[in-house]
Amino acid sequence: MAMNNQHLQISIEDDRWLKVLPEVEDISADVADKVLSWVLSNQDLDLFHLNLPLYINLSLSNDSFVQKLNKEYRGLDKSTNVLSFANIDDEDFLAECELYEEIELGDIIIALETMEREAQEQEVTFHDHYCHLLVHGLLHILGYDHMEPEDAAEMEACETAILQLMNIKNPYED
Repeated sequence: MAMNNQHLQISIEDDRWLKVLPEVEDISADVADKVLSWVLSNQDLDLFHLNLPLYINLSLSNDSFVQKLNKEYRGLDKSTNVLSFANIDDEDFLAECELYEEIELGDIIIALETMEREAQEQEVTFHDHYCHLLVHGLLHILGYDHMEPEDAAEMEACETAILQLMNIKNPYED
């Protein structure tokens, strides 16, 4: 599957994104391309064998909106840095994909204020933290999670390897 077979649909819900990261659309497309290329080269995911275009929805939003979603879908009345809604989590996902001419992988929503605060606290650039959170969200919609320690270790290793391709240091090292 060629990586030009992926489509990242970006919705900028809060104009402040364009002030803090004017090239966010180009950066996002580059990150998505690197994640999908890395996963395709290093993992054997059934969805890649379907050889269909992949669609990803990315919403660049704010704490208020993310807090509403987090409360509604996770029962947590607070904002978080990134939310991912992966269609791959549905039991019939692959069977349903075979019925269509494209694969809708899911939605990623990133909260601006939480992300800015975390970047400052972690003493990393906004750009690098954004790339990390987008990589994290993309891995989630590809079926990765971090609920169990061994899954968390695998996901962190994937994130670290992908971020290294972008010359971004390991966010899990002190």
